[in-house]
Amino acid sequence: MPEITTALPQLLVWALIGYGLGSVPFGLILSRLMNLGDLRQIGSGNIGATNVLRTGNKTAAFLTLLLDGGKGVAAVLLARAFAAEDALQLAALAAFIGHCFPVWLAFKGGKGVATFLGLLLAIAWPVGVAACATWLVTAVLFRFSSLAALVAAVASPVWALFFGYSSLVLVIALLAVLILWRHSANIIRLRAGTETKIGQKS
Repeated sequence: MPEITTALPQLLVWALIGYGLGSVPFGLILSRLMNLGDLRQIGSGNIGATNVLRTGNKTAAFLTLLLDGGKGVAAVLLARAFAAEDALQLAALAAFIGHCFPVWLAFKGGKGVATFLGLLLAIAWPVGVAACATWLVTAVLFRFSSLAALVAAVASPVWALFFGYSSLVLVIALLAVLILWRHSANIIRLRAGTETKIGQKS
């Protein structure tokens, strides 16, 4: 856990910056720009890349993945350039919360996987690379995006310890818990054998 060195007003500013960046709903914006319809009425209704892929537009899905991850990276890099470690971690957490609960969409956002991975890559790239690899291997083996996200999330604090980023374990563990919570319905479907596989239209 980082030492608190930043004044409270500045921490609040960085929380707002992180939240603002994280709350941009790129999946929804791209689906409208590309005439794919209202993403919230398609498939799972989620605004993330996996649901964008259900429209059949792989380019839109890839761009959503890239931009949702990129906004996490932007929040961390900005904080790293102009603030201390405590503000950086707060901005990262706020960016994730912004994606999951954007004020512009009545606090009904995505599940945060791409943003989570982007945050990890920016905070500590070895942890991010390991988490992305964990996601990819699980997705290839089992074809479930949700399962891949869950395994990557659970593994991420372990990867942080493995690579020597002990000061980041708490914030990464908090993000992982939020990933698990946001996927509670997916966990139920996985256990019931009714979860939709990658590329399958629900």
